[in-house]
Amino acid sequence: MKNAQKFVCAGLAVTIVFCVISAVFTFIGLENIRKTSNDTINQLVNILLEKYPNVGEKEVAEILNNKTEYTDNSEFLNKYGIYPEKDWVSYNNQGSYKYVILSVSVCIAFGLAFAVLFLGYVKIQKKQTMNIAKRIERINLGDYSLQIDRNSEDELSLLDNQIYRTAVKFREQAENSRKDKENLQKSLSDISHQLKTPLTSIIVMVENILDDDDMPLEIRREFLNDIKHNTNTISFLVQSLLKLSKLDAEAVKFRYEQVEVKSIVDECIKNTAVMAEILGVRLETDCNDIILNCDRKWLCEAITNIIKNCIEHSHNGNIKITADQNKLYTKISIKDNGSGITKEDLPHIFERFYKGKNSSDDSVGIGLSLAKTIIEKQGGYISVSSELNKGSEFVIKFFNN
Repeated sequence: MKNAQKFVCAGLAVTIVFCVISAVFTFIGLENIRKTSNDTINQLVNILLEKYPNVGEKEVAEILNNKTEYTDNSEFLNKYGIYPEKDWVSYNNQGSYKYVILSVSVCIAFGLAFAVLFLGYVKIQKKQTMNIAKRIERINLGDYSLQIDRNSEDELSLLDNQIYRTAVKFREQAENSRKDKENLQKSLSDISHQLKTPLTSIIVMVENILDDDDMPLEIRREFLNDIKHNTNTISFLVQSLLKLSKLDAEAVKFRYEQVEVKSIVDECIKNTAVMAEILGVRLETDCNDIILNCDRKWLCEAITNIIKNCIEHSHNGNIKITADQNKLYTKISIKDNGSGITKEDLPHIFERFYKGKNSSDDSVGIGLSLAKTIIEKQGGYISVSSELNKGSEFVIKFFNN
């Protein structure tokens, strides 16, 4: 609205100036007419009273006040070059009408100036409106590469800025949509790859069992164990993907409660006890008197996945799980003395389907990604530090509210 306000203020200013100037010139012209007319009448009255003393003052006053009937004497005046129908009766008033003409001229000049100013304003507004219409058309065609070349604060510029912001938002959404499609395509490709190997192995072993009636029982049992292992792998992969999908779609509603960290860690150790015993890994804990506001079930899922990863890389090693709390945050540390993570793999360790150089053959590269997603969805933060052949440490932090 600022441009419109400026235009209205300019129009009012021009009008006021015109009125003042016009009033001044008109006043000067009328004042001259009054003086010259009065002087002429005074001269006529004096001459009349001197030459015709019988004429009373009352009659003169009535004539001056236009209260008496009179005969049109235009022919008499015409003899002396006075034409009342087009000239002033008093010659001294001949120049007074110039002030009136000048006043009219000033009026016309200011009127033209105001019209030019208005037309210029309308032209500028029309041009800006057309530019905005073109920008909107480009947005509708999917072109979000707009640039703002004006920084003024008039109403159309403000509208243009809003259109630019909308274009930026659309561009970001389009970019995010493109990235989501790429990620989806990559995820489907990874999932297909992860499922292909165990499914192919299952199909081959089942065909061998069905085709070979004379297969020894020991080999048949070995095939069945392999089939069971592969189906477990597929089941874990599918369940993990379903959990990730729910988390990504914000379909999971966390149930926060005050929970002892020790009880969560004890449950995670129980979930991984068989695996730790098979690989000869010893688990130690130090989590006494630490209370955390979290979703017990989902946090247990995340920590269990981290402990499993540490066990896989710490054959016959040790894993220590500790918890600490201060005024700023609650920290849970999971530290092993296993094979560690290479520097090349460390930045990608939480990516989905990423398998590092030291990963086991059974790894599908989704456990740590799921753990990170669960922790971050609950407002936490996870980091990892590692040194090759010396072990790794996963640190989880939940900042206090």
